[in-house]
Amino acid sequence: MGMSHNVAQMRIVRELRAAEEALDTALLKQSALLSTMVEARRDTDSDPFVGQEALLRLTKSHQTLVCAGNDLARVHSNLQKVQEDIVGYEECPPNEPMNIQPGLKAAS
Repeated sequence: MGMSHNVAQMRIVRELRAAEEALDTALLKQSALLSTMVEARRDTDSDPFVGQEALLRLTKSHQTLVCAGNDLARVHSNLQKVQEDIVGYEECPPNEPMNIQPGLKAAS
């Protein structure tokens, strides 16, 4: 038995929000790690380039997450188009990534 459009829509919305939140959480965790690594280097009077390779890899990982967020915003936008085609146009609820700042355009 297939699921109804309403059930599918609710599940997709729930999972999309969870994915968006997980990306933000990962970015915050990586930012905290980066900060701690630099503070540890400074506060232990280590040489200025101790751990530099780890810092470079972490910032590359951070950039990858930012790019993943951009791709997820595109998914969000594409899903809005699918929603419009299937169930009709509905505004994204307030405080959703596509409506956080008025005038902010979705990545395409």
